[in-house]
Amino acid sequence: MNTSPLNPTEQAQGESAQVTTVSAPAKAQTRRFGNKVRDAGLAYLFLLPALIIFGVFAYYPLYRLFWYATHTQSRFRNKPASYVGLEQLKASLTSNDFISGLTHSGLYMLYTVPLGLLLGVMLAVSTHRRLKGIKVFQTIFSSTVASSVAVASVVFITLVNPEIGYFKNVPWLSLRNPTSALFAVSLSSVWQNLGLTFIVVLAALQTVPDELIEAATLDGYGAIRRFWRITVPLISPALLFLGIVLVVSALQAFAQIEILTGGGPSGATETLLFKIADPRGIRPLGVRASYSLGLFVLTAIVAGAQYSIMSKRVHYGD
Repeated sequence: MNTSPLNPTEQAQGESAQVTTVSAPAKAQTRRFGNKVRDAGLAYLFLLPALIIFGVFAYYPLYRLFWYATHTQSRFRNKPASYVGLEQLKASLTSNDFISGLTHSGLYMLYTVPLGLLLGVMLAVSTHRRLKGIKVFQTIFSSTVASSVAVASVVFITLVNPEIGYFKNVPWLSLRNPTSALFAVSLSSVWQNLGLTFIVVLAALQTVPDELIEAATLDGYGAIRRFWRITVPLISPALLFLGIVLVVSALQAFAQIEILTGGGPSGATETLLFKIADPRGIRPLGVRASYSLGLFVLTAIVAGAQYSIMSKRVHYGD
């Protein structure tokens, strides 16, 4: 068979087609890689302000806490701090002082969270109805959300004042009795947070479809059964949110304790955060930094456990 050789023009065209076939996928891949790099750079550019804020106000303070927890400060300012490793952290977190503050914080949380959540739900349910003038009661019950901790504490200390207070003769509200002082302080926090709890629960109740309540009524469900079988599952996301917020708030209580009791009587209201703040300055900086790390880990564990347990019973709808 005779095969005629390709002329130079045909040979050049074949080589050009081959180069074009090979280079087209490479160019497309290069273009896709360039788009990914550009998109990633743009994303990090948008994230940069948030990263700076978190770095300055969260990550760097956390690093400094760990640094102070592993160093002892000299009483002389011109002498540098000495590194002691984890010994100071271990000794601080196993001390009786830390356990005492942790116990008071736990009791304070048990006093405030269930009671505050229960009262908020009861008030929201009682005002979630179409009645003339009900908005007035809704405004009254939510008014505490506008008051600060200082205002709520001053009002409460006036009410329980042993000389002029309206509840001066109620022994379990006494701020001078070591056995009742922590519970009395917790009641002021419950009252101060009641507005937030009421507003969140009321907003959740308003999202419950009236058709479901009417259908349950026609099926013979009573008020209590409708509440537990219909209302509670539908407002469970709000209850989960409030539970976590109230727990974190209870573990971080300080201002109301400082105003009402100053940590007394006899240290009966010294929560862990109060010991960290240490208004009297009786604890070294390294010890307080160790306490802060312990409280940080404890809050994360409690909030995480609470979310993992309660989220299994939360209904988010379709």
